Amino acid sequence: MKLNEIRDNPGARKSRVRVGRGIGSGLGKTAGRGQKGQTSRSGVSIFGFEGGQMPLHMRLPKRGFNNIFAKDYAELNVGSIQKAIDAGKLDANGTLDQAALAEAGLIRGGKDGVRILGKGTLSAKLAFRVAGVSAGARQAIENAGGSVEVIEVTSAADKHKAKHRKGQSSKKGGKASAAAEG
Repeated sequence: MKLNEIRDNPGARKSRVRVGRGIGSGLGKTAGRGQKGQTSRSGVSIFGFEGGQMPLHMRLPKRGFNNIFAKDYAELNVGSIQKAIDAGKLDANGTLDQAALAEAGLIRGGKDGVRILGKGTLSAKLAFRVAGVSAGARQAIENAGGSVEVIEVTSAADKHKAKHRKGQSSKKGGKASAAAEG
């Protein structure tokens, strides 16, 4: 067999059906759409419509919910941190925070910070500055001679609320001071 003899299996590639190309094709004139009505025309948007009967997706019960107060942490195991240090991706000197871990390619996302988890082993002495740490991870870090500083990360929603409240209190203060003067 040579490179110029390589072929797909017969029937592996099938060409697109070209509808509306004459009566000889079998899909000419109405192009398989039948006659008249909404679905014979373009721009039809009735997928899931059951002729006025309650559609299946509305008959099924709703399940679960979306917790708007859930924290979005970038989770990271101590084993993967040790692996990154062994590979030379992560510098063991200095304090490891979200920016340093992201730069090393260990985490993505995590709007509310980084949370260290205890899966794996850690032998390097490291100092962490993160939003959360599990008990097992704290134990592993301290056993290796490292330290953990847990910081309070303010979420974007809380920052917005604080900013909004600050704006309201200054408006009220302005009215009260004007009333006191007058």
